[in-house]
Amino acid sequence: MKLWKKDYNINKEIEKFTVGNDYLLDKKLVYFDCIASMAHAKMLNKIGVLNEDEVKKLIKGLDEIIKLDKAGKFVIKLEDEDCHTAIENYLTEKYGDVGKKIHTGRSRNDQILVALRLYEKNELNKIIDLIDNLIISINKKIEFDGTVKLPGYTHMQKAMPTSIKIWFGAYADSLKDDKKILQSILGIIDQSPLGSAAGFGVPVFELDKKMTAELLNFKKVQENPIYCQNSRGKFEALVVDGLVQVMMDLNKTATDLIVFSMKEFGYFELPKEFCTGSTIMPQKKNPDVLEVLRAKYSMILGYGLQIKSLYSNLISGHNKDMQLTKEPLMKSIDLVKDSLKITSLIFSGMKVNKKNCEKALTPEIYATEEAYKLAKKGKPFREAYKKVAKDLQDKDKSKIGR
Repeated sequence: MKLWKKDYNINKEIEKFTVGNDYLLDKKLVYFDCIASMAHAKMLNKIGVLNEDEVKKLIKGLDEIIKLDKAGKFVIKLEDEDCHTAIENYLTEKYGDVGKKIHTGRSRNDQILVALRLYEKNELNKIIDLIDNLIISINKKIEFDGTVKLPGYTHMQKAMPTSIKIWFGAYADSLKDDKKILQSILGIIDQSPLGSAAGFGVPVFELDKKMTAELLNFKKVQENPIYCQNSRGKFEALVVDGLVQVMMDLNKTATDLIVFSMKEFGYFELPKEFCTGSTIMPQKKNPDVLEVLRAKYSMILGYGLQIKSLYSNLISGHNKDMQLTKEPLMKSIDLVKDSLKITSLIFSGMKVNKKNCEKALTPEIYATEEAYKLAKKGKPFREAYKKVAKDLQDKDKSKIGR
């Protein structure tokens, strides 16, 4: 039964259109909605709405749902619309009137807010752990190949010598900053919206919002009920913006590895098991995994734009439009987790070709070093610069002459 059920049945086509795939996406939120409901039930007991026996029944029922969900046996039907309805219907069918009491002091609006907030916190912490794992994979490669010298590039041209330690270290350092960005975002979203109901608080009952925030391990209560509603979409966009930074770094990494694993360079080598083939060219070993990884950055940019577009031009308070931010948020999170795992695998399997790296250190790449040697002896740098440039030019001319 729908939680908002009146004395009429909704048109089936309208129902299908308005629900969309929300009931499927909510599978990711069942656990979080259940633990939020447990905290809410304990708070209702404290303020005298539920007695001890009722709370025990509700917590028992919510535990049952969590176990069913973990086993893939908790079903959310299209007619339920969402996990909140499916959970309450289960409690009502199994435990009677006590199941009908769990919604006291809540709206589906603050239910989804708190479930999403808990989900986002959980997933961001997982992503931070995956970033740590990738940094470890990069550092292992640096430990093994860090002393290998190779050309550094500006404007896609050889510039100055560098090393694997510096090149790969740039990826690791950038990922460390990404961690700080995500931790900062965690600090912003770590506030409990539970108790804001539909966006205007709850009359009659004095809800203990601080209690539920502490039970759910939130840093603080999000006090303004309208801002609770306005933060849906705003916080999701913030989360995806942080994830964009991660994917931007993986995009850069993938591009480097694609270019410099080409036979024309040959600095890096992917295991053949990581490469695909051509249906027409027998010799091909294609770095498809890196190309797909690179492309994922563009996808997450699109998901972020979807959320921001949906959020804009809406009056304050709850609007059904925000339902559609759930899918791009969840897709972004899954995309980043998969990408980080794959990048760790790539670093653990790829090889640095020391011979090709050092072979590419052709004489002109030491031009800056030569200019500085002259400057160290007292020659003005600009004159040293011109002398080295002329010497290189003369050498090129003599080669052409031969």
